[in-house]
Amino acid sequence: MTERTATIGSRVGLHARPASLFIEAVRRQGMPVRISKPGGTPLDATSILSLMSLGAANGDQVVLTAEGEGADAALDELAALLESDLDAVE
Repeated sequence: MTERTATIGSRVGLHARPASLFIEAVRRQGMPVRISKPGGTPLDATSILSLMSLGAANGDQVVLTAEGEGADAALDELAALLESDLDAVE
């Protein structure tokens, strides 16, 4: 299992718009990805309800996990996305 920790970079956290952009990126990876707060229960990263239930605010850390070929590169890309300000994406 591959794991990455990311710090939420969006100014208002992982609310509906940033969560939707993140979900699109997860789906493009072609592998199951889980997300949690450190020490929390891993949730399906393609579920808007799961992402919203995290309550991840700006500056909060989240843990991404995946397994399989390409998991390292996939999680690097997804962590970088979460660390950017997705509210600023046009």
